[in-house]
Amino acid sequence: MSSDSTFPQKILIVRTDRIGDVVLSLPMIAALKSLAPQSFIGFLLRAYTRDLVADQPGLDQILLYDRGGERKRFREMLSELRSHRFDAVIVTYPTLRLALLVFFARIRWRVGTGFRWYSFLFNKRVFEHRKTAEKHEAEYNLSLLQIFGAVKTTSFPHLMLGPRNDQEAVEVLNEMQTRNRSPFVILHPGSGGSARDWRPESFGRLAARLASRGTTVIVTGGPGEDRLVDTVVQHSAGSAKPAPRSLPLLTLAALIRKAGVFVSNSTGPLHIAAAVGTPVVAFYPPIRQCSPVRWGPLTDRKVIFEPSSADCPRCKGGPCESNDCMDLITVEDVERAVNSLMSRTSGFKSAVGS
Repeated sequence: MSSDSTFPQKILIVRTDRIGDVVLSLPMIAALKSLAPQSFIGFLLRAYTRDLVADQPGLDQILLYDRGGERKRFREMLSELRSHRFDAVIVTYPTLRLALLVFFARIRWRVGTGFRWYSFLFNKRVFEHRKTAEKHEAEYNLSLLQIFGAVKTTSFPHLMLGPRNDQEAVEVLNEMQTRNRSPFVILHPGSGGSARDWRPESFGRLAARLASRGTTVIVTGGPGEDRLVDTVVQHSAGSAKPAPRSLPLLTLAALIRKAGVFVSNSTGPLHIAAAVGTPVVAFYPPIRQCSPVRWGPLTDRKVIFEPSSADCPRCKGGPCESNDCMDLITVEDVERAVNSLMSRTSGFKSAVGS
């Protein structure tokens, strides 16, 4: 804990991008509270990710960057920031608009990267290039706190789920007519365009192989991924079950928590799975900026597949040019990884308990 009387007492964390980014920012809350237990901590984010930070221990306030999916007007957002009189702000994912907002809000401590052309708008700068992917995104987030004397260690994020979320997940399983005592695996074939993906046809063949051994397989998807989910179900010969579309985030999280294993490309729900304690199998392309070093799931129960471009007949060791590298990941290898994680889980998770 800091004994400095000038230590900021009202601090705002800013993370206005996507699901996984917000999950990987959660350890910042506990880190700040460990420095100054009496500090007031706010979190500015987009409305669709709000539930991810709700009920986080140590968080005092949530501010929304948008309304109805549209960013609030600059003057409105500026007025809101000024009205809350924060002493410090930490901008984890900077944009010119955000930098201008916190500058004109006259927030005393403005923490951000030192490598953007507009970084002069921050008066407390940390000089790290995230694109080099030398460490994990969560570590980069915590590095911003060194301004306050934070210890640069990474703790795993945890999502706070309640009985209502658990009941909603049970209702989803009942709606899908999933057997209550059946172990199940969730496949999430999309990535929202954030990475190169393992093909949906491969997910479908994996589903068929798992189902042939008595494992229930559920396929989830994000907004706009209906066709992707349908492709997986089709290539599973109908053995996979599509989850209801547009599940609330915490309902999805509770459903994932009940699964034996979560299999996914690099995307937000993968980090949700890690944050609720479900073992994961994850696919990453051989691209430095997308590597598991920076974006890997923060869990001890995981199997990561990252093919080498050196083995790819198209890339031949050069820069990854297409999804051909991802095709080097075989269905058989993934099936073995899923079965290994399932066998290491102390009993299968049931549909009515986590």
